[in-house]
Amino acid sequence: MRLKPISVPVGKRLGDDRFQAIVRSSGDAIIGKTLNGIVTSWNEGAERLFGYTEKEMLGLQMLRLFPIERLDEEYYILERILNGEQVAPFETIRIHKDGSKVPVSVSISPVCDEDGNVVGTSKIARNISNQLRLEGAAEQFRALVDSSDDAIISKTMHGRISSWNRAAETIFGYTEAEMLGQPMLRLFPAERLEEEAFILNKILAGEKVEHFETVRIHKNGKRIHVSATISPIRDREGNIVGASSIARDITMLRRQQEELEHLAHFDALTDLPNRLLLSDRLRQAIALSKRSGKPLAVLYLDLDGFKLINDLHGHDVGDALLVAISERIVGTLRDTDTLARIGGDEFVAVLVDIDSNAKLKRLLERILKACAIPVQIGDKHLEVTASIGVTTYPYDDVSEDQLMRHADLAMYEAKQAGKNRYHLFDAPREAEGKSRHVYVRRLAEALENDELVLHYQPKVNMKTRTVVGVEALLRWQHPERGLLAPALFLPLIEGHHLNEDIGIWVASNALAQMEQWRQAGIRMPVSINLAPNQLQDTRFPAVMQELLARYPHIAPCDLELEILETSAMHDIEAVSRVMQSCRELGVQFSIDDFGTGYSSLTYLKRLPACTLKIDQSFVRDMLSDHEDLAIVRGVIGLAKAFGRKVIAEGVESEQHAVKLLKMGCELAQGYGIARPMHADAFSGWLGEWEATAKRG
Repeated sequence: MRLKPISVPVGKRLGDDRFQAIVRSSGDAIIGKTLNGIVTSWNEGAERLFGYTEKEMLGLQMLRLFPIERLDEEYYILERILNGEQVAPFETIRIHKDGSKVPVSVSISPVCDEDGNVVGTSKIARNISNQLRLEGAAEQFRALVDSSDDAIISKTMHGRISSWNRAAETIFGYTEAEMLGQPMLRLFPAERLEEEAFILNKILAGEKVEHFETVRIHKNGKRIHVSATISPIRDREGNIVGASSIARDITMLRRQQEELEHLAHFDALTDLPNRLLLSDRLRQAIALSKRSGKPLAVLYLDLDGFKLINDLHGHDVGDALLVAISERIVGTLRDTDTLARIGGDEFVAVLVDIDSNAKLKRLLERILKACAIPVQIGDKHLEVTASIGVTTYPYDDVSEDQLMRHADLAMYEAKQAGKNRYHLFDAPREAEGKSRHVYVRRLAEALENDELVLHYQPKVNMKTRTVVGVEALLRWQHPERGLLAPALFLPLIEGHHLNEDIGIWVASNALAQMEQWRQAGIRMPVSINLAPNQLQDTRFPAVMQELLARYPHIAPCDLELEILETSAMHDIEAVSRVMQSCRELGVQFSIDDFGTGYSSLTYLKRLPACTLKIDQSFVRDMLSDHEDLAIVRGVIGLAKAFGRKVIAEGVESEQHAVKLLKMGCELAQGYGIARPMHADAFSGWLGEWEATAKRG
């Protein structure tokens, strides 16, 4: 396109005071030059932009401002001007007086004399550094948003989607074009619609909704579990104009957790509840009985003659028989009752709403009859019967564990009485209470007489073969019965304050031993086990602070407190507060026997524990039991997902170590590494271990 040159009366126009004032005061650089590129005018904006004064630039070549790689631009511009062609505004680079590069936006126009002849050009240049910086930042932000693995979505206050990144498309299946302007509710399942109002109220109040776990709907109709953080969006004046949501797909984690929980709480053979889930069901049944006033019954059932069948025909036939019998027993119970397999051929049933002895008797007779009916397994005609022990609550007003022990005692009475029958537990509660009182008093004397000792079991990194710490394990050096493991005496004082006193004794003696090792040149982290009640005692952090103060040279982070997974479930808020207070002292936490309780994503997020310990019952049998292997793999996966360390208990062989390392678990303890030992023996063991590790 050729342009008709614009005639400008140069003398008159350039001499106009008003025009000159406008040019001088402009924030942009306004420069005049001849067709040879000689600068003829130079305003203050040009001086600010390029650093040269008018005196320095008048009569000099405009090329002085050009970087070498852009010299051709001047010739191209002049050629276009001489041809009367339009030079569209463009962006380029010029050189400041100090040598730095200045990005500019340039507009160029021809200057004509009174006869219409082109005699020069005028240039308006604007510094676009800030603009480019903002555009670059915006581009980087867009790239960051699009490269995120999390869905990043913004919406208006009316719930309409205003931005949608690539991860959102991947997670929810909808493209940006499909979702822009659409209501956010499009992703909500029907039962979650009220969440939008809850979120909106939080946003309007200027609050942030963090790590909000919920369910959304994929384009294909499938449900997605997400963890979302939702924040208000404000304009420059601080007004809330929308909300941003960062959502992470946790569907696989949730499924993994559900599978882990099922494997941990249901029997792999019969798919009945196991002992852990049974305890919870029994606890709920006791609470229901207290509210309703209706008794419940606990049945402990053992199959008569099962061992002989298992020995004669093999485990496969025995397993098939157990499945068949369990299905029959379930068929005799009501939907509100629970049947659990707690090991081998032993089952426990919890029967609720037993409002008469006649009803209980009818249920027991149905169970006995169902068990006695012959079972056909392949070509084998098999017969067993059942012996059942029974106790009822609240007549037997004890804890859930004691109810099962009483039912177990009654079951043995049924066997001794001839089998294929039931027996009711009726021992006086006063006798048991007296017996427990005597036992508590004896254990208190053991504490006073220094009969309690600590043994230490090493924990190692199987990959580097370094010793990373020890676990302090309580033992009772009984004068008559010898060295007793804690399982033989601690359960009988559960809930008694003596249990907490022993816990403090363990902590104090472990710290004293750490100090002895320190003085011998050995820094050895030690973990100790806490009593469940200590986790809910608000005074416990102060006790720990006092104990740590006695040993100022011991790093608090070298002391690790192990808590049972199940002990945190009763009051997670209280437990979390106590743990956090101890963490502030520098003490570390680990969750012991992980996988045996009701682990959930919520507990992992809210309990400040650094380490998960895989229960030895799963590790020990993982080489032969694929369900246990799945649990171990699931715990390792959860630990990795939540940034926790993981250590395996019960490592008994090289094969265990190799398998765990392949799954990503490097830390371990167990008899395959070392048995618990007295502190006096530890230094010698440590020297031998380190020497062996160096030899490779």
